[in-house]
Amino acid sequence: MPKIKQFTDEDLFSLRPTKLWGYFKSESFAFWMICAYLFCEYVRPQSIMPSLDILPWTQLSILGALVGVIFDRTVKWIGSAINKLIILFLAIIIISSVNAYWPSISYKNLENIYTWVVIYFLVVLIVNTRRRFFIFFLIFLIASFKISLSLAITWAKRGFSFTGWGLMGPPGFFQNSGELAIQMAVYWPVALAMTLFLKPYLSKWTYRICLAMPVTAWAVILGSSSRGGQLALACQFALKYFRQIFRPKVLITIIAVAWLSWEFLPQEQKLRFSMIGEDKTSQQRILYWQNGWEMMLDNPVLGVGYFNFIPYYQTYYRDDMLYKKAELPHNIFIQVGTDAGFIGLAVFLALISYSILSMTRLSKDKHNGLLMEASLAPAFNYSLVGFIVAGQFVTVAYYPFFWIHLAMIVALKNIANKRKAEIPRCESQNL
Repeated sequence: MPKIKQFTDEDLFSLRPTKLWGYFKSESFAFWMICAYLFCEYVRPQSIMPSLDILPWTQLSILGALVGVIFDRTVKWIGSAINKLIILFLAIIIISSVNAYWPSISYKNLENIYTWVVIYFLVVLIVNTRRRFFIFFLIFLIASFKISLSLAITWAKRGFSFTGWGLMGPPGFFQNSGELAIQMAVYWPVALAMTLFLKPYLSKWTYRICLAMPVTAWAVILGSSSRGGQLALACQFALKYFRQIFRPKVLITIIAVAWLSWEFLPQEQKLRFSMIGEDKTSQQRILYWQNGWEMMLDNPVLGVGYFNFIPYYQTYYRDDMLYKKAELPHNIFIQVGTDAGFIGLAVFLALISYSILSMTRLSKDKHNGLLMEASLAPAFNYSLVGFIVAGQFVTVAYYPFFWIHLAMIVALKNIANKRKAEIPRCESQNL
């Protein structure tokens, strides 16, 4: 069994590399593997250094975590309504694939959903202690910071100028500027919350470096040329600060940030906002949404079939194609609704609703031992708002944003429940 009692929470909260590495080495093989997966998925070292791209590292990490679960004695089944909803959603997708207009297309894309179900359960089962969650979450933040810092510097070197492709992330889920902006919108609220929570434990310079996480994320969103990402950022700020908006200091700060953001926004990007609904891209997306809704009404139970939107659109809505080929609907709700009907969409909305409610309850938990958990809970809701708003303009229902989010909040909720039960014993041991 790993000897982890020699490390306190405060040791990890100080972010001292020797303490973090010492704890990580003491952990189980399953935990190493799930952390390796997160690192490979978000940092993509195999793409940065082609010499490493000789093995499927993310898949091997997942397989390693699956094997590790068998031998990790701390792994126990975690009860959660989200578990049941995810399994139900997967079942609906499979049935929809069988009944699709083009089942072969559905079968080819099933990996896009069942992989996330596997990863979700691995995270929830393995990341089952406060210290494991902290290390796992820290890897998520550092990996995202690596992206945000490098791209913020790239945009600054470009003189904060506009390009048609905006900023591009590493090959993978975050390469496209729209998806990159969503990752930044998902990342900055939790990065800021963790930074503020850790402030008493950090040196002055470490704290300043941590503050660069949300700041560089904002810069990447502004430089990404993604209107959906920028709208998501505005909605997140409005939701986060609406209660304090009329306080003089807060109001002045918001006005200053809004003015600076607008000033740094390239003129070409401002023009793109003024043309919303009139440019060819916007018009095509509106047609996707209108016709996607019609597809759902015509096929209300299970939709047209999982990933059947493109062939169905090209077959029945050819007159509404402004480009040579149809694309996915550029909206997460239309995507899920056409893939799995109103039944699948209802389950998807239930997942969103339950995740928001669970984090809202946790944020109000005044238990003395849950300061970290209660601090992160509302930030996770702001992250989800970013995903939902930006997701109205891109097709990312089966990207990692939502599924990793669900895994983290269920793990966090489980840890909070365990900690409330164990806190008297922890206090007696001065943990």
